[in-house]
Amino acid sequence: MVVQFGSFDSICQTAALVICPLLGSDQGIEPTCYSRNVDIAGTLIFQPSTCFVHVVAILMTGIMIYHIRSKYTAVGRKEIVMFFYLYAIIELLAFFLDSNIIPTANASYPWFVASYTGLVAAAYCCLLINGFVGFQFAEDGTPLSLWFLRISCLAVFGASFFIAIATFKGFAGFKNTHPLGLWIIYILWPLICAVIYVISQLILVFRTLEDRWPIGDIIFGTAFFTIAQILLFAFSATICDAIKHYIDGLFFFTLCMLLSVMMVYKYWDSITREDLEFSVGSKAAVWEVKDPLLAGQDPEYAEDVASNYHGAPGSLVGGLSGKQLYQQKGYGRGYPPSSDRY
Repeated sequence: MVVQFGSFDSICQTAALVICPLLGSDQGIEPTCYSRNVDIAGTLIFQPSTCFVHVVAILMTGIMIYHIRSKYTAVGRKEIVMFFYLYAIIELLAFFLDSNIIPTANASYPWFVASYTGLVAAAYCCLLINGFVGFQFAEDGTPLSLWFLRISCLAVFGASFFIAIATFKGFAGFKNTHPLGLWIIYILWPLICAVIYVISQLILVFRTLEDRWPIGDIIFGTAFFTIAQILLFAFSATICDAIKHYIDGLFFFTLCMLLSVMMVYKYWDSITREDLEFSVGSKAAVWEVKDPLLAGQDPEYAEDVASNYHGAPGSLVGGLSGKQLYQQKGYGRGYPPSSDRY
C-alpha cells in the first residue's frame, strides 16, 4: 500500500476506519476486506472481535485509573490520569461507532465521528504535555500545570472537531474529497506526538534516573504502537483474507494500542515513587508506631521490636520505657500526645 500525503483513498481501501464512510463520494470509501458482521437480536453488529477488545480496554483503563489515583503523592498523578480518562472515553465511543450501533446512515454519525477525531487528537496532546511534566517546567499538580493541560487539550479538541465536521459537511473551504486538514490531525499529529513523547522520556531517564529499567517499558510501548500502525495500514486486508473475514487489521490495531497504553502506565508507575510518610494507604507504617509503647512491658520483646523499627539496634532502646521513648523522640512531657492516642 502506498500512502499519499493528504489522501485517505489507499488507507480506507485497506483499513475500516470510522471516518471512511464520510470521505470521498457520497457512499464513502469502502475497504476491500473487513470483518464479518454478527446478528444479535435483529441488530447487525460490525467488528464483533474489535468490540470485545474495546470492552476489555475500558475495563483495563478503569483498573489503571484506580491504581494511579491510589498513588496520592506520585509525581504527575493528576496530569497522567487525564490521559487515561480520555482513552477510556475514546474506547467507549469507538465501541458504538465500530459496531454500527450508531449507523453510518444516521444524521448524527458525522458528529460522533468528529467528536471521536477531536478526542483522539486531544489524547495525543495530553500525552505530549505529560512527556514534559517530569522536567518540572511547572510544578505538577498545581493549578498552572493542570489548567495548561486542560486548556491545551480543549483547544486541540475544538480545532480537530471543527476541521473534521467541516470536512464531512463540506463548509468553510473543507471538502471530503480533499481532506488534507483531517489527514494531518488524524494521521500525522498522533505520529508527531508519539515521537516527541518517546524522545522526551528517554532524555528524562538518561539525565535524571539511575535506574535504566524504565527504558524497557518505553521500548515495548513504542514497539506495540509501531506494530499497530503497520498491521492496520499495511496488512489489514491481507489478515482479513487469510483468516476468512473473521477478523481484520483493526482488531490487532486496537489490541496493540491497548498494550501500548498499558506500557505508558507501566512506565509512569516505574519512574514514580510514592512518599509513604504522607501516603493515605500506608496503614502498616501508621500502626507500627504503637509498638514502642509496649516496649516497657517485656524487655525481650522491646529489644526485638526496636531492632526492626527504623533499623535501630536493640541495645539503644532495650531498657527504655514507652514514656522515655516518646520523650526521646521529642514529643515533650505529654505522654502520650493526644494526636497519637489510639
